[in-house]
Amino acid sequence: MAEPKGPAKAGHYVEFRIPWATLLKIIAAVAVVYLWNHLVWAVLLFLVAIIIAVGLAPAVGWLERRRWPRWVAAWALVIAIVGITLFFLSLTWSSLGAQAHNVGERIISVEHDILNRTPQPILDLVKGTGAQPDPSVLAPYVVSFGRALLNAATAFVLAWILVAYLLMESRSTYRWIRAFVPAHLRARFDATAQEACEVAHGYIVGNLVTSICAAIYAFVWLTVFGVPAALLLAVVAFFCDFIPVLGFFISCLPAAAMAATRSTTIVFAVIALYLAYHFIENYFIGPRVYGERLRLSNVAVLMAFAVGAELGGVLGALLALPIAAIYPTIERYWLREPFGDDVVEEHEAVASEPPSATGPAKAGHYLARKRSA
Repeated sequence: MAEPKGPAKAGHYVEFRIPWATLLKIIAAVAVVYLWNHLVWAVLLFLVAIIIAVGLAPAVGWLERRRWPRWVAAWALVIAIVGITLFFLSLTWSSLGAQAHNVGERIISVEHDILNRTPQPILDLVKGTGAQPDPSVLAPYVVSFGRALLNAATAFVLAWILVAYLLMESRSTYRWIRAFVPAHLRARFDATAQEACEVAHGYIVGNLVTSICAAIYAFVWLTVFGVPAALLLAVVAFFCDFIPVLGFFISCLPAAAMAATRSTTIVFAVIALYLAYHFIENYFIGPRVYGERLRLSNVAVLMAFAVGAELGGVLGALLALPIAAIYPTIERYWLREPFGDDVVEEHEAVASEPPSATGPAKAGHYLARKRSA
């Protein structure tokens, strides 16, 4: 006799079985997110030190071939770079301080002028309805800048100490990491590491050269036009030139603000000169400095910059560019099988197009790449 139909018996239940391997993966993912949130600053600092060390490794090797002990060559190079930087700051500190004060007063004056001419509804939209009166919208940013400057000084010291030790122990560290790679993948791992080093070296050297050119160009022309704080604005141009696409606009704004103390004609002349240098660097200096390099598209640069900034602030934004430039190497050696030869070859063909076909050089950042045979 068949059992009557009806709801499931009270004793019935559904059992979920989760393998231990899955649980461990979930725990590991949570641990990675937790550690990233708490150690992001240390991780980014370490990555910066690695890229600088890779850029300086050829110089240490050159000194080694002249019978310098590696530890002496590493520390001598680091001390020389830091010493030159501090020497420049000591010579120009009083001038830079006075010019910074002048620039700050000028920016506040321009800000007050803009606030006085801005309709109240727009001010409420910017500051928030019912917000307390604030004599300066920029005041909170000035405080944040002061804190960032202190953090930057601390990071500067720690980064160069790390660079020295990485240069001294680079070979043993690489062998230690390489030991984790299966034997049949080590040749591919070595090729990837070699090309990644070339990318990092090209990024450091190329950006340093173009940034020095930007600083000299800005200082000369601002001095010719009698724009106040020319030295400080040249230093700003040097650091901003490391930032792709947006760096030009950041360095141009304070220069235009200081040029406004002279005349409107000089303001337009300064903007035109900055635009001219942007063009010269992208189409003349950049290709000659980087040579036959891999170029990231503007879209890739902006995406990498935005993602890096969201994950790690300014350091993350700058580090995202050389890391993104390593992707073609990873695709060529590690993703060829899942993607297929057609995809990889098409990407290489696009990357090898001349600058005029796809965009400016600096914005795309020519970076070192060595084609596989």
